[in-house]
Parts: sequence; C-alpha cells; structure tokens
Amino acid sequence: MNNLNVADWQCKECGISVSSRRQEVVEQKPMIADFKNRWPELFQVIEVDIDLKRDRILKSLCVYLNEDSEAFVKEYLDCTVSVAEEDMLQTVMGIYVVRKAGAKDNNAEDVGIVMEGVSVLNNLATVYNAFIMLFGLIYALDLSFPVELKYTFEFFQKILMELDGHKLTRKLQQLNIKMFA
Repeated sequence: MNNLNVADWQCKECGISVSSRRQEVVEQKPMIADFKNRWPELFQVIEVDIDLKRDRILKSLCVYLNEDSEAFVKEYLDCTVSVAEEDMLQTVMGIYVVRKAGAKDNNAEDVGIVMEGVSVLNNLATVYNAFIMLFGLIYALDLSFPVELKYTFEFFQKILMELDGHKLTRKLQQLNIKMFA
C-alpha cells in the first residue's frame, strides 16, 4: 500500500505542509480567527460521495481484471423501469440501473438485481449495494459466480472477506501481492 504521511500533505493554495502548520500552532498558539483566515481549508467540509466512489472502484476492479462490467451492469438511459424489465427477460444474472438522460451518476431512478429474467431486488440505490446483495443471494441460493465477473467476485470472496483465500487464481495472487506488498 501507499505509505502516505498526513504530515506531508500541503495546502493547495499556499503550499505549506500540515507539519509546518502544526509547528506553528504548538509554538505560536494563534487565535482561532487568525488561524481560520490563514488556513481556511481546515474549516471547510469537503463533500465526498462514498457510494459513487465505491461504484467506480467496483467498475475499475472489473477493468483491471480484464472483465466486462458493462455486460454485467446494464444501464438503461431515459426509459421507464417497465421498458428495462422487458429487456431483462433474457438476463441470467446481473445488475441494472435505470436513470434519466443527463442524470448524475449517483442519481439513478432504480438500481436492482435480475436473476433468470426476473427483477428480484430493486431500489438498491447504488451499483455497489446491488453487488453486495447479489453476492449474498449467490451464497444463499448456492449459485455459481457469473462467468463474466468470476475474478471480481472471487476478489471479494477470497481477498476482502478472506473466505477460502488459500486457493487464489494466478491473476488474484498477483493482485493480492501488489495490494499488500
């Protein structure tokens, strides 16, 4: 993993490091108003949409493992859920996302799971939530992982959840080494 040290972080505006600011605080003990004027970033809430990041990480993992996430996560733009459900009749197993054209990534009308052409769960909010629920359904129903995302599911099972982790495929062994080296 990356050995990032918080003390090495720098203010984007002035280029002063956290450790320099800390030294200033300890030695000079400035008033809060003065400190706020000199380092306003410390007093700002940065909005991070963790669900959007998780969705992107999941898709990035698929790409890294040379798997086609688009074959598994089917996106329906500018259509109703019922129109999407008609198209899903041929889907053996997957995740669907219905969103209006121009909607932001984290603003889906519906996210759900399809198994054997039937929508089995819906209103899951994010692809990541749908993936986790699908993972649980696969275990509960004793199904095989989808062939097109074999390595992605195996990564979650064997590396993240440490279930049967001693039997890694070569591809996942390499990823595991890179992650924890």
